[in-house]
Amino acid sequence: MTCRDVIGFLDRYCDGELAPLERMRFTLHLSLCSNCRRYLASYRTTIRLSKNAFADSSQPAGDEVPPELARAIMASVQKDRK
Repeated sequence: MTCRDVIGFLDRYCDGELAPLERMRFTLHLSLCSNCRRYLASYRTTIRLSKNAFADSSQPAGDEVPPELARAIMASVQKDRK
């Protein structure tokens, strides 16, 4: 299994959905590759932070878009059309 393969399997690995042989190959690669271990750790952190960002549903979503954000979006759209 290559590092590129690992990236393609991350979501299924984290969800416990890999077949036993795939999981064994994935785990073996992780045991040998510190870069993929770090990538997996950052992937898990991203998932955790994303879930936490929306955890407090008692706060209402804002109805208004800040004017400076709207201007930036419109400028980007117009730039892309040129």
